[in-house]
Amino acid sequence: MTFPGDESTVVAVDGVSLRLLPGRVTGVLGESGSGKSQLALALTGLTSATITGTVKFQDRNLVGASEQALNRVRGRHIAYVFQDPMASLNPYLRISTQLVEIATTHRGCSRAGARRLAIEMLGRVRIPEPARVMASHPHELSGGMRQRVMIAMAMMGDPDILIADEPTTALDATVQVQILDLLRELCDTENLAAMVISHDIGVVARIADDVVVMYAGRCAERGPVSAVLKAPRHPYTRELINSTPDLKRPSDQEIAGIPGQLPGPDVDRGQCLFSARCPRAADICASVRPSLVAGGGGRFLACHFPLDQDAMQ
Repeated sequence: MTFPGDESTVVAVDGVSLRLLPGRVTGVLGESGSGKSQLALALTGLTSATITGTVKFQDRNLVGASEQALNRVRGRHIAYVFQDPMASLNPYLRISTQLVEIATTHRGCSRAGARRLAIEMLGRVRIPEPARVMASHPHELSGGMRQRVMIAMAMMGDPDILIADEPTTALDATVQVQILDLLRELCDTENLAAMVISHDIGVVARIADDVVVMYAGRCAERGPVSAVLKAPRHPYTRELINSTPDLKRPSDQEIAGIPGQLPGPDVDRGQCLFSARCPRAADICASVRPSLVAGGGGRFLACHFPLDQDAMQ
């Protein structure tokens, strides 16, 4: 996945492979700028980037599909919950208008039927007095309420796949937990395949079954979330975990940050892109791109010198 640059193309996502399975939540984890959101947008062509490879959905490849074909998938089969509901909801329209449009467009409901469905869906996402909220404008609702409206809107099309991009940004801790538990419940009860994007390890640990750790547009490590976060094998995953605030950390122990920064668009991509920041890097890391290899137990890793290297043999 590339964008045109001033002097060369900019690679946003590079060789990432994953599967979204019904009833399971896949967390996509990494620093800002690692390509998480671009990966999600690429699934249904919601980007101006050049996309190569395959996005397979119901035996169809969505890469290269026409806008008409993609519009039949967007919202109806693959729905998004974006991180800023104030930017996603139309500030001039009442909540009822925005919800009803989804059901009439994607499910062929009458306006009366769509309105009944919208009220029911607002109730399902635990919004009190849904009929009153239907008559509200977005600015009249709290941040947590707006995020619940976004989830209800995504569910109005009865999707197969739900993609939530930083769904708890700017929400207080209590509301964050409520939103995450709601997404998990919907995934379980509706047998949805879900992708939750976050830079917050705590969010991924709470909601996800599997995790993809991304760095500079590539997959560094993926596998079951309990295994990857409890025993990371990629140095980047470990550094992410070590840089996370922890209430159990001794008060006199500083939080370890990751030195350096993400590589620029002109970096040589024929190497390990984390090598300049990695404490385990050697000469080979700066000249040879590590392959993503299976390590047992559903885990995959792209590193020349992984942690617990014997376990990867």
